[in-house]
Amino acid sequence: MLRWNSLVSLGDSFTEGMDDPGPGDTYVGWADRLAGMIAQNAPEFRYANLAIRGKFLQEIIDEQVPLAISLKPDLVTFCGGGNDIMVPNSDPDALAEVYEVAVADLRAAGCDVIIFTGFDTKNTPLLRSLRGKVGIYNTHLWSIAERYHCRMVDLWSMHVLQDRRAWSEDRLHLSPEGHQRVALKAYEVLGLADDHSWNEPWPALEQADWVTQRKADLKWAREHVVPWIGRQLRGESMGDGLAPKRPELLPIARCTEENY
Repeated sequence: MLRWNSLVSLGDSFTEGMDDPGPGDTYVGWADRLAGMIAQNAPEFRYANLAIRGKFLQEIIDEQVPLAISLKPDLVTFCGGGNDIMVPNSDPDALAEVYEVAVADLRAAGCDVIIFTGFDTKNTPLLRSLRGKVGIYNTHLWSIAERYHCRMVDLWSMHVLQDRRAWSEDRLHLSPEGHQRVALKAYEVLGLADDHSWNEPWPALEQADWVTQRKADLKWAREHVVPWIGRQLRGESMGDGLAPKRPELLPIARCTEENY
């Protein structure tokens, strides 16, 4: 028998599903994909996704964790802190302390919890300078997972995500194939598969020359990084005014019909 009959996913744009487009203005993402995989063997399985793009960790905890606990799910996916890490002078140690309190609350409510580490940013221009902070934060997350008996999806070790095809044009959000890889990994972490399908090699790809790559880097910085910095300076977020795409625990078929 399947151990989990309900799932609530918490977080920011990563969990909301950017940039994995669905019909209309919606996004699919790894969490929706994971829920669909689980539901294939559990017709009564219910799923909610409370994640909203641009949210900082404290916002996720204040706005999403209490609602998740009130829904009384069997399983919660909890990923947050990436937006905080990108802020200059942010403290991964302090961030982890806040994260741990939320995990403790979720576990005390009887939820099984899946934690996600941060990605390895070594191949991303500008963001590679954050690699040390991400590494410190990840170490704390592993410790939290051990203390509270949580499952861990180690995004840092997923070298398959180092391929540029795993990422959308903005290099901050996964592509549809990248989301699928994460969903398959999470499915495996739950013990529901053991085929390592998330790690299938990418087809061979011809590498662009150095000049072409640098031009692409400059275009990316101009079109995506500079606007992000501007929003931070103005205190704005991509998620301002948005509501969760799936605020209630509903069967997958009904969620799909109403949201897509």
